[in-house]
Amino acid sequence: MSEAGFTIRTFQFPRDYPAVIELWSNAGEGVHLGVSDTYEEIAKKMERDPQLFLVAERQERIIGAVMGGFDGRRGLVYHLAVHHSERNQGIATALMEELEKRLKAIGCRRAYLLVTPENHTAQRFYEKRGWQRMEIVTYGKNLE
Repeated sequence: MSEAGFTIRTFQFPRDYPAVIELWSNAGEGVHLGVSDTYEEIAKKMERDPQLFLVAERQERIIGAVMGGFDGRRGLVYHLAVHHSERNQGIATALMEELEKRLKAIGCRRAYLLVTPENHTAQRFYEKRGWQRMEIVTYGKNLE
């Protein structure tokens, strides 16, 4: 247990999947779940870079999670969430610091994340930690 009373560890699939999906589902305005978050899709993610999927735990209960990815060139951050009752205790900061450390350790020089325009709390959180807003247009396409 850390000084703050929680630990950060690597997500363990499939054991942690139900608790993390529940956390993300109840996170509020910032986390939008989709087909990429199904059991089968997370299983595929775990084959690529499992060390970049982290959970925060207090007394064997998952209270926070963040998923990162690295394509060999750039990093991405997905679904940072902390349980409502556990917010403002440094958990999100600890998760992001550990994820950034792990990304650097595998050679990632730049990372990106997406925040919905109405999620001002997340915008302030990331900006306070050195993330810079980028004025870009994002496109997406379902390939199925």
